[in-house]
Amino acid sequence: MKINQKRVFIRFYEELNDFLPKEKQKKRFTHNFIDRTSVKDLIESLGIPHTEVDLILVNGKSVSFNYLIKDGDDISVYPVFESLDISDVQHLRPKPLRKPKFICDVHLGKLTRNLRMFGIDVHYKNNLSDEKIVEVALSEKRTILTRDIGLLKRSEVTHGYFVRNDDPEKQTSEVLQRFQLHKIIKPFTLCLECGNKLVRIAKKDIIDLLPENVKNQQNKFFYCVNCKKIYWAGSHFNNMNLFIKTFSKMF
Repeated sequence: MKINQKRVFIRFYEELNDFLPKEKQKKRFTHNFIDRTSVKDLIESLGIPHTEVDLILVNGKSVSFNYLIKDGDDISVYPVFESLDISDVQHLRPKPLRKPKFICDVHLGKLTRNLRMFGIDVHYKNNLSDEKIVEVALSEKRTILTRDIGLLKRSEVTHGYFVRNDDPEKQTSEVLQRFQLHKIIKPFTLCLECGNKLVRIAKKDIIDLLPENVKNQQNKFFYCVNCKKIYWAGSHFNNMNLFIKTFSKMF
């Protein structure tokens, strides 16, 4: 029995090429298929999470993820935040979340601390399952940050981003720039351990909890009511401040 093989022509633009092998990057290539399949399933079969995609054109017309591909279709796929006016065509996901909030997977603990240092709201626990990450992301309207493509391919995920870099400092720079977070940066306002808001606390109220050298040298303190951690402007604070100033020069 002869199998009736069909084909489409497809091209991915800008950072979507990060997920493709070199021979398929930044060029239109042919993809063969047999069974009826949606354009969403086609895109993810090529290694690209649907959360990275914001616009699909088939034969010059915008389509939804549910579009069933046909023999000879010419497909163009564009990423989220692509710098072109697509106001008159079909977006593939809800509008960007008004207040940037994130949830990091279990492998992004250092990125979490760095973002919290900038005052960015990030939910993180080192024992969260993929199911729980998705549940929290949906219920609290958070964008998932992950290095796990499989997590972003889950059908219920609406807002997610695949972090390209594996170095925490480069990851921080990448996320700050990708989501244009420089407009909402409020350094040293969140607890690095739990992400709770810090409050000013009088020295006399915590004097018995402070090391002797800190009692003599510091007068300004902040407190996390959730995890009971106390912060002051010591050498660690100065190192963090230098870290923040370095990244601030990018914007």
